[in-house]
Amino acid sequence: MALRRTFQVTLALSPLFVAMACVPQNNSQKAAVTDVSAPQPRTATYTCADGGRMTIENLGTSVRVLGADGVSEDLPASPANQHSRFGQEHDAIVIDGREALVMKAGSTPVTCTR
Repeated sequence: MALRRTFQVTLALSPLFVAMACVPQNNSQKAAVTDVSAPQPRTATYTCADGGRMTIENLGTSVRVLGADGVSEDLPASPANQHSRFGQEHDAIVIDGREALVMKAGSTPVTCTR
């Protein structure tokens, strides 16, 4: 009888335990989140960890990326209401403050800073 009662209480409290696991227990995680509400500059040049350079022109709902080789690529906001994530197909850029994470198909992601 006691085992049945323990099992029933455990089942009843399981959703509570799951919800508690999803909630931050302190404010340290909040401090780690970067404020991306500050607008990005219209045009910025980035130096990448792999030694490359690129220029990103912020067009609002998209960005134009100009590589050191002179090739440019336009990437729309993804999803459309974003101001820091841009991409299409297998290429993407995430802008966070002074850093940009560049992801291209078949390549390791590269961090670039302005």
